[in-house]
Amino acid sequence: MSYARTVTLAGTFDETVEAVRRALADQGFGILTEIDVQATLQAKLGHAMEPYLILGACNPPLARQALDADRAIGLLLPCNVVVRAEGDQVIVQAIDPSTLVTLTGLDAMTPVADEAARRLDAALTALT
Repeated sequence: MSYARTVTLAGTFDETVEAVRRALADQGFGILTEIDVQATLQAKLGHAMEPYLILGACNPPLARQALDADRAIGLLLPCNVVVRAEGDQVIVQAIDPSTLVTLTGLDAMTPVADEAARRLDAALTALT
């Protein structure tokens, strides 16, 4: 089972990050968290790596539905989106929301996961 939805893009890392932010916002997602993995590993471990950013995207109505179905679902929220450089390309990956259903086994998560998938897919498609 693949747990990621992925697109590979040409362009710069910074331009892609801004495009991802816009595409997610257009689908009703806000960014709750942002982790600059490259900077963190460099600062904490002296490890140099390619640009790698994790964005914690949240669609409040969908988050509420998920939390109403299972308060522990917060362990799997927000929807993580990774933007990372690979050579002269930038890869954008979003968590596959069906993992909410697979991991919890709750049928009540299916409509939430389906709607989140539709919106994330639309955001990724807008990037291509």
